[in-house]
Amino acid sequence: MNYLSAYRTDVGIKKKTNQDSLYLVEAETVRGHVLLAVICDGMGGLASGELASAVLCQAFATWFKQQLPALVAYDSSPEALKSSMENLLLDANENLLDYSSRKHLSLGTTACALLIIGPVYYVINIGDSRLYQLSDALYQITTDQTVVQREIDMGVLSPEAAEKDPRRNVLLQCIGASAIIEPVFYSGLTIPGSVFLLCSDGFRHVVSPRELWEALGPQVVYSEDQMEAQLIRLVELNKYRREEDNISALAVRLPAESAA
Repeated sequence: MNYLSAYRTDVGIKKKTNQDSLYLVEAETVRGHVLLAVICDGMGGLASGELASAVLCQAFATWFKQQLPALVAYDSSPEALKSSMENLLLDANENLLDYSSRKHLSLGTTACALLIIGPVYYVINIGDSRLYQLSDALYQITTDQTVVQREIDMGVLSPEAAEKDPRRNVLLQCIGASAIIEPVFYSGLTIPGSVFLLCSDGFRHVVSPRELWEALGPQVVYSEDQMEAQLIRLVELNKYRREEDNISALAVRLPAESAA
């Protein structure tokens, strides 16, 4: 199993620190090759957001090394993986709440994590970082946990109006800001040769879905060098269009043959 992957993160044109964090790891297991990709978009004063996102990525790294091997070997059912990943986020949330209380800080982070085991993908998401799947078209897998998305779902706001709404960055959920969190879990079958794209909101505010598809679709990227070059181009395009947030993305292309 040979995944192709590339990533790019940039502080952007306005902020002094980059509060986004990325994590990518692969391993051979008794169930074959597995991959974990994570993107976290931190928020908070000074270095607080940077800390929150980095702590959560480290929590995923520890989980991948210490807990996932047993899950893969003995119970890799969607229910078991969901429970384990939810517990990871609940523990991280509690730890960040405790830290912020002791330090009198306000901090938080989104989390979007993609786990691929053979022909199946699993996703856990909280906040407004996104996962897309690019195959015959661009498909948004996750749903934003934001005020404007809630109003879109209620029929109060159109998707076009939401793009310009001043509340588009207001989160309903994140790690580290509230004692009660409600992460959302997704799973599905992978598509051979397709591309997964994880990104922070700063990567896609001023870039259209069509532009993402034309730059990173499987008909375009056949190597890691191509993927990296396209991610760099999109980051620079965001900056040219005056995106003010940190800008981060991670892309994974699946092999053309389906996993056994």
